[in-house]
Amino acid sequence: MSKTLIFQDANLTRYLELLQVLVTRNLKVRYRGSILGIYWSLLNPLLMTAAYTTIFGMAFRHYYENSIINYMLEVFAGLVVINFFSAATTQALTSVVSNGELLNKIRLPINVFPLSMIAANIFQFVCGSLPFLVVATLLTSQNFINVLALILPLLSLVCFSAGVGLVVSALFIFFRDLPYFYELVVSLTWFSSPIFYPVEIVPANIRPILALNPLTWIIASIRQIAFSGELPDLSLIGTSLLTSCVVLVVGWKLFSNWRSQFMDLL
Repeated sequence: MSKTLIFQDANLTRYLELLQVLVTRNLKVRYRGSILGIYWSLLNPLLMTAAYTTIFGMAFRHYYENSIINYMLEVFAGLVVINFFSAATTQALTSVVSNGELLNKIRLPINVFPLSMIAANIFQFVCGSLPFLVVATLLTSQNFINVLALILPLLSLVCFSAGVGLVVSALFIFFRDLPYFYELVVSLTWFSSPIFYPVEIVPANIRPILALNPLTWIIASIRQIAFSGELPDLSLIGTSLLTSCVVLVVGWKLFSNWRSQFMDLL
């Protein structure tokens, strides 16, 4: 029994070391020659927030206690979520195929490649957007419980993105046209998430369709924790966590079931 545990610990250690190497390589390649580097991940949602506020702020502010600032904060939170999901899953999609030559030379755990893309975006998020979100939460709620509770919907975001990333990276091995189709999926996900518009303007018969999008619950949970001034809503947190964990388990299972066919197609 002890030998089995030691063997498992050694495998886990090697897996984490490989994950670290891939994440470091990914970040170095991505930001080579860049002036702002990793802080582009913060600049993007800030600029998009400014653009949406300029265009829609006056029209929608009465849904946000007649405050442009409230609208800006909620748009920023929505953009942070959708940007993370879009970047992480799109990069994960091609990760296995782009490393096919390496996999044909060295035996490696294949799932480490899409997961390394998720991990790289986590690091980018922690260094870029997260500090801004934490400060905004602390200033708005004035409660450290809310700051700590942010971890839970963000964990939901990571789990959901990892589950989707595993599925699309596996499907791309079989269907090389998938990136074109996935662009449409990401666009639909963007517009079906209440990022720059209040959910109240959506017709009542359409809102249940929006509720099928797990990102809707994650965005709602982050906004409630960060900007409502109230204690965290456990029902929102629970719904987003449960949905995301189900997606992660399904994604992991599908990836594992299809893995035996990968090497013949790489």
